[in-house]
Amino acid sequence: MKLIRFGEYGNEKTGVCINDVKYDTSAFGEDYNEQFFETDGLKRLADFVKQNEGKLPMVSDDVRLGSPIARPSKIVCIGLNYADHAKETGATIPSEPVVFMKSTTALCGPFDDIMIPKNSVKTDWEVELAVVIGKKASYIEETEAMDYVAGYCLHNDVSEREFQIEKGGTWDKGKGCDTFAPLGPWLVTKDEIADSDNLNLWLTVNGKKMQAGTTANFIFRIPFIISYVSQFMTLLPGDVISTGTPAGVGLGFNPPIYLNPGDVVELGIDSLGTAKQQVVAFSK
Repeated sequence: MKLIRFGEYGNEKTGVCINDVKYDTSAFGEDYNEQFFETDGLKRLADFVKQNEGKLPMVSDDVRLGSPIARPSKIVCIGLNYADHAKETGATIPSEPVVFMKSTTALCGPFDDIMIPKNSVKTDWEVELAVVIGKKASYIEETEAMDYVAGYCLHNDVSEREFQIEKGGTWDKGKGCDTFAPLGPWLVTKDEIADSDNLNLWLTVNGKKMQAGTTANFIFRIPFIISYVSQFMTLLPGDVISTGTPAGVGLGFNPPIYLNPGDVVELGIDSLGTAKQQVVAFSK
């Protein structure tokens, strides 16, 4: 099942995508949020869709798509999880996952604009596979970790490298700016992805291929990541874990390449769809 949310920013309705056709499920009466996932919402939604087959209103392709999940309690990210990306940035391959947080206010839709932050000159791109947590997870074992997965999304972990690296302290300052977490187009439920460790992912800027990788090259695989993160914080239903990016980010070029107003970023992952974002200048 593919879950979507659509409509005006901050007032999205819920839906599903079946055979490339989008349907309105707002009559189901719930947003795709923590309570939805916590109360077996995916099964209840599937039953609702089946019971209303042929009756659900269609959603026009012209309607804006928002993040496929409502704002989660947290967005957890894993840094340097591909060896080629660690190498291009001059970083040591980590012996344990590098964990940082991305502000939930950065969340936006898959086709929304990326806004360059005020005083930014080093805004960068990162195509990533994001995992959505389906039930509360605390101190879980790696062997049971996949039982806690609701599904997967395409994520652009937009990053401001000066804020992230040169401002001192943690990476979070360069990761949480408004519009820095375009998610979607869909949340694809776990049952539709046969092997999350064998997905191709790619990203282009102005039509030029910048990133082309595969999750087969993860340093730390998804079950380990979920278990590891759960040792340090409780993961709640609807939380997002973004699993890192392959080589090809702007920081890795010599000289580095960064985004400017007017640039167009396109990205995709096998079975998770594609997204497209235009870069715009800062505005209040």
